[in-house]
Amino acid sequence: MVGGEVEGRRAQLIAAAFRRVADSGFEGLRLRQVAEDVGIDHSTLHHHFATKQSLVEAVAAYTTRQFWETSPPAPDRAAALRAHLRVLQQMIVEQPDLFAVTVELDLRARRDPAVAAAMAQHESGWRAKLVEILTGLVPDPATSAELVIATVKGVRLLPDAAGPVLDLLAATLTGDRRG
Repeated sequence: MVGGEVEGRRAQLIAAAFRRVADSGFEGLRLRQVAEDVGIDHSTLHHHFATKQSLVEAVAAYTTRQFWETSPPAPDRAAALRAHLRVLQQMIVEQPDLFAVTVELDLRARRDPAVAAAMAQHESGWRAKLVEILTGLVPDPATSAELVIATVKGVRLLPDAAGPVLDLLAATLTGDRRG
């Protein structure tokens, strides 16, 4: 296999593992099934991922990358916050598997240092972006950033509640009661 094919196969395996975690959680992640999902032999999977742990870490990295473009350009900080929360709300509704996997990753991070590191890296970037958006908008940007993160984590498995809750959060933080 040449470099592009190897990377393509790795991407297929990560996507298959992601789907398995979304469907069954980490407890349902079986390497043999992931290999079957992409049409390869179980032993061939180990040429791409030596261990199940390395595949789990790749799933964590793949999942957190989905959030890199959630802050569209905006004319001011209040609009930036509303736009960011709107993108997240849309993702919660349109990509429920993504948020199911983030829940699984958050739970696994409690007992898996490698996954904890990947999730901490993702959250540190998110937290820094939120503090940047909230600076000058609220008295305590760091605490408000934690409020946003906790709220998004709270509504990520409740797509029907995500819109109203995130609209209220944006209105509360921006002082704009129009929503």
